Parts: sequence; C-alpha cells; structure tokens
Amino acid sequence: QNLLAEKVEQLMEWSSRRSVIRMNGDKFRRFVKAPPRNYSVIVMFTALQPQRQCSVCRQANEEYQVLANSWRYSSAFSNKLFFTIVDYDEGADVFQQLNMNSAPTFMHFPPKGKPKRADTFDLQRIGFAAEQLAKWIADRTDVHIRVFRPPNYSGTIALALLISLVGGLLYLRRNNLEFIYNKTGWAMAALCVVFAMTSGQMWNHIRGPPYAHKNPQNGQV
Repeated sequence: QNLLAEKVEQLMEWSSRRSVIRMNGDKFRRFVKAPPRNYSVIVMFTALQPQRQCSVCRQANEEYQVLANSWRYSSAFSNKLFFTIVDYDEGADVFQQLNMNSAPTFMHFPPKGKPKRADTFDLQRIGFAAEQLAKWIADRTDVHIRVFRPPNYSGTIALALLISLVGGLLYLRRNNLEFIYNKTGWAMAALCVVFAMTSGQMWNHIRGPPYAHKNPQNGQV
C-alpha cells in the first residue's frame, strides 16, 4: 500500500507540472508495467526528434496535448488516469521490449492485467483527433473527457483583413464603381467558389474520413 501511494503521489506531482508525463525506460517499467497499480495509463509511443523526420508524430502529439490538457484542467480530474509519452530516443529499450517498430502508437495500460488488443488505438483506421482518442479512452476506462481546444482566431483575423481590403478598395474607387458591374470579374469569383467547394479538402472537411485506411483487396495501407 505504501509503494502504491508513493507511485500515485509521484504521478500526481508530475501531472501538476505537465499534463503529459515524459518517461524513459526506467520510469515506464516502474510506473506503468510494474504492480501495484490502481490507475490507468495512456502512453503515446513516438519519435519527436527532428532527425527522425516524423511529421505525423508531431501532428499526433499536438492532439494528444489538447486531450491531456482537457483532462488535467477539468473538474473531473483524478488520480485514476494519467497521460504519458515515451520518445524513441529516450526509451528505445521500451520499444524493443514491446516489439514496437512504428510510431506514433497509443496504448492503454489498465490497472490490473496486461493490455489487450483493444487497448491499442487503431490510429490507421480512426485517425488521431483528440475527440476520437477521448472516445476510445472512455470505452477502455469509463473516464469521459470533454475536449477543450484553445481558441483559434486565424479565421476571424483573415475575414477582418478581407473586409478591410474590400472596404478600402471601394473607398479609393468611390468615384468610379463601374468595375462592380464587370461580368468577367464576377464570373472568375464564381469559378473560384465552385472549385473550392468541389475540392478534395472540402470533401475531407465535410465527411471527416480517417487519416489512412487499408485496401480491402491486398491489405496495404
């Protein structure tokens, strides 16, 4: 009981400093693998060092940080769930121990027993959005996390700049507004809207497809 209390106290202290606890091989074996445990641990295995050139790792880490912060600063935060990260350059022995040869990978280590197949997040099929990770965690731990994203004002700023630009143009040309009735200009603008609405990016935005999927015929990703 004393050992368990010490482990929980140490994890809570680390969580108070940073939402995602960085672990090397020794910390992983002590706090994640070794009993006793009465808490769940979510581990992101990744390779964030620039020389690894893993752009997906950086994108997945951003979503992971959003999710961990949402849990850390929520009113439901408790010592029953912790978010950790193991970078290949800091814990290569952990990757070898788990026979892991790809990154990023998300795994859930339950309070008792070994992880099952469902405790490995299906990133290729579902993607790594914070909301999808939160749903998977709820299925594995019964801990429901409401994702809070930091406000993004880039769209508002871009719209304000566009309105200012158009307003300034109209003000400068206030004595000659015949260009407003130019059919060619309106046709070009309409074509731009059509191309944007029929683009692959708009399809992705509306349908929300997975980041990657397997070919049903040959199984290739």
